[in-house]
Amino acid sequence: MVLAGDPPRRQPTLDAVAELAGVSRSVASRVLNNAPHVSRGKREAVERAVRRLGYVPNPSARALATRQTRAAALVVSGEEPSIFADPFFAQVIVGASAALEEADLHLMLCLAASDRGRERVAELIRCKGADGVMMMALREGDPLARTAEEADIPVVFGGRPVGPAPRWYVDVDNTGGAREATAYLLARGRTRIATICGRLDTEAGRARYRGYRDAMLAAGLDPFPPRAGDFTEPGGAAAMAAALAEHPDLDGVFAAGDNMAAGALRTLREAGRQVPSDVAVVGFDDLAVAGIADPPLTTVHQPIAALGREMARMLVALVHGQDPTPLILPTRLVTRRSA
Repeated sequence: MVLAGDPPRRQPTLDAVAELAGVSRSVASRVLNNAPHVSRGKREAVERAVRRLGYVPNPSARALATRQTRAAALVVSGEEPSIFADPFFAQVIVGASAALEEADLHLMLCLAASDRGRERVAELIRCKGADGVMMMALREGDPLARTAEEADIPVVFGGRPVGPAPRWYVDVDNTGGAREATAYLLARGRTRIATICGRLDTEAGRARYRGYRDAMLAAGLDPFPPRAGDFTEPGGAAAMAAALAEHPDLDGVFAAGDNMAAGALRTLREAGRQVPSDVAVVGFDDLAVAGIADPPLTTVHQPIAALGREMARMLVALVHGQDPTPLILPTRLVTRRSA
């Protein structure tokens, strides 16, 4: 019972927690910030002391003491504000968010769609407005790559940027997946196989073309020149129309993205070509559109949510002072009726 005039009860301090737990103040702080390299016994002692005293950390003081924001930024370098609604990026966000939630970190979404947007991201990094950054969709020559090189906070890339590989990244086996897709078409007796590439100023676009080219050359066939479809359905439709005009006898298509493959199917249908009897089509990604396409799309499955999750886990490891190694996630072919 508190009587009028009694001084207000003081909130328990971190020093009180450390004293009751029988540990140093720094150890108590590390436990409360979920830092590594604290023994299980000391961690449990601090947790018991917190419960007994009813200690509640002051978020502002905690951030100042640790110089941590308890937030991680996911930066996508793209031109369209709607890019986060793309099924691919939506799955990446789901995976990253789940991993960050386990680590008690908030997710910040940043779209670098203009010079101003890229400058705001650079300022976020310079001012350490996040504990770390995950970067995706960087194109060749993107100034954010240099910003990442000079950053004083951890930066993990989702997909390797064009050029020398960064120190920390998570990617999928783009070349191997594209090679398997093309080899599958070859095994089905297709020999005049066109390809619809993603953007060739991205490493994913280039790597998937390399896989297609390698499979064609290994079969003793001349690869078709790359025809970019910018990873969109309209882009895939336009690229398919151009390929048909130049090579009316083509009998197979490898599209380096399911959205582009869906556009290719539409163009083939409008041109009176039957899929797969006239032209067999294989995509890449295994997005939801692959299952509802007409006909359902044979495609290369890449673990998109796992890409986001592993990016976030790598970033958390870096924030905690570890030095993880780059990670390449496997792909696998999913056969449906389009090929």
